[in-house]
Amino acid sequence: MTTSVFVESILPEVDATRKADYPVYPLFLNRWSSRSYETRSVPDDVLYTILEAARWAPSSSNLQPWRFIVARTPEQRKRFEEFIRPNNRLWTDFAPVLVLLASDKLRADGEPNRSHAFDTGAAWASIALQARILGLTTRAVGGYDKDKARIVLDVPDEIELHAVIALGYPGTKETLHESFQDKEQPNGRRPLSESIIDGKFNP
Repeated sequence: MTTSVFVESILPEVDATRKADYPVYPLFLNRWSSRSYETRSVPDDVLYTILEAARWAPSSSNLQPWRFIVARTPEQRKRFEEFIRPNNRLWTDFAPVLVLLASDKLRADGEPNRSHAFDTGAAWASIALQARILGLTTRAVGGYDKDKARIVLDVPDEIELHAVIALGYPGTKETLHESFQDKEQPNGRRPLSESIIDGKFNP
């Protein structure tokens, strides 16, 4: 077996908008949440590789609470269209894969798993980064009707619904509805110093 090392440089489109305060691997800067997608489908092995990365996310007590409700076929996508808000459907309708990220709120003994959302957030980050490594793009969608999604997809009460993840190969902004074209670019981040609390919050 041979082992290949993935080498990446800063992409031109992010170099103009994203500057790290400290050196980080380019993957973290190059990953950004695009809305435009090519029409080509995502092969099974590529999709499952992305979800496999999420499978190995950190998990409290190894409970692995994450669940991935995947929509790829016309019938599956039709169900998702019932609960994604119209403004978001202007671009999610063109993503070849939609994944509703969910998590089991309970431990095996029926007690609450207080880390289910935290762990599932780690799984989402793994999805986003593995997709970027493979040349795909992702965007999380919070604009959907959770109650309707629960009914349409027969989701049991012990499963918490988080975000719909749009996934596919990146397209061009010209394919987007005009209301989104100017937004189709990497955004920046506030300085790291504004996120660090040294020891405790000041009174």
